[in-house]
Amino acid sequence: MTLSVAMITVDTTDPLPLARWWAEQTGGTILAENDGWFVTVKVAGEGPLLAFQKTPDPTPGKNRIHLDFVAPNRTATVEQLLTAGATRVADHEMSGFGWTILADPDGNQFCVAQHDN
Repeated sequence: MTLSVAMITVDTTDPLPLARWWAEQTGGTILAENDGWFVTVKVAGEGPLLAFQKTPDPTPGKNRIHLDFVAPNRTATVEQLLTAGATRVADHEMSGFGWTILADPDGNQFCVAQHDN
């Protein structure tokens, strides 16, 4: 058996604005709004869909699954995300590898690392 990642789903109390934010940040497009209860985003390039589903009470605290992104210029990308409404959580370095933990406008954490060419 082989599994392929088709979609990454985030629980939220307000899916449409969060989906729009992620579509803008990933160069993606909203594929379906489903009356605002389950919104899907196709990110630019290859990869799984992102989905945002309405829940009355999303799990509190640190999310157990998060998104990891790479960018050619981590510093510039992090600054763009902060300007767009993300919040810096922490910066980390380990064995010459660095990444920044951010939170989206809904508080979901994700990481941005430098893409090595």
